[in-house]
Amino acid sequence: METAAEENTEQSQDKKGCFECCIKCLGGVPYASLVATILCFSGVALFCGCGHVALAGTISILEQHFSTNATDHAMLTEVIKLMQYVIYGIASFFFLYGIILLAEGFYTTSAVKELHGEFKTTICGRCISGMFVFLTYVLGVAWLGVFGFSAVPVFMFYNMWSTCEAIRSLPANMTVSADQICVDIRQYGIISWNAVPGRACGSVLASMCRTSEFDLSYHLFIVACAGAGATVIALIHFLMILSSNWAYLKDASKMQAYQDIKAKEEQELQDIQSRSKEQLNSYT
Repeated sequence: METAAEENTEQSQDKKGCFECCIKCLGGVPYASLVATILCFSGVALFCGCGHVALAGTISILEQHFSTNATDHAMLTEVIKLMQYVIYGIASFFFLYGIILLAEGFYTTSAVKELHGEFKTTICGRCISGMFVFLTYVLGVAWLGVFGFSAVPVFMFYNMWSTCEAIRSLPANMTVSADQICVDIRQYGIISWNAVPGRACGSVLASMCRTSEFDLSYHLFIVACAGAGATVIALIHFLMILSSNWAYLKDASKMQAYQDIKAKEEQELQDIQSRSKEQLNSYT
């Protein structure tokens, strides 16, 4: 009976130890940084993936309906190809940067929670945290520009789509012909004024809007713009987290300095007391 009771006690202690270990591990997870990382990865993935496909579809629409001569839109084609390569770099950079910021979140959480243990913050660690705050701020401002720039093709495609809807909804007794309703892509400045035909009117414009390439590119540009907005929100979230963590590390360093001074004073006091006892014993 005693052996069975002892085994049950040991098993309950093991379960309790595992439970406490799990709680300790979960308490060290930087949930705010984890949410910001997932949001950043999602936003960058949407922007890069959808933007890459939408740019390829834009070239196809341009060549088929607005500029039959390749030399008229050669510069635009080169710019779009360059932007596609930039998208590859953005995806790779932010995948690495998100992992680094998540690791920094784990480091800061451990530094704060284990302040009274063997783990200690260093000046180098605080400088790295401050550098991440500055870099994330710069990236956030840059992504605001990217978000605004990604809204431009959405605006252009929306204008073309609304024009097509106007053609479809023309009443039968309307004096204005559908062929008089046009979209001139040259007015946006993306191709030269010498491009032929340069614009699409009436049934040609309506047939273009019914193509799968137009519909796919339009919706992908919308998703890419939303992804850029999500990335901006994620970087703002990261900026708040990093600023808070840097403040925590600064307070932690002050606490460590106070504890070191206190421990040194206590050691000196003990040394003085021991020397006093030795001198008293020598006199007696």
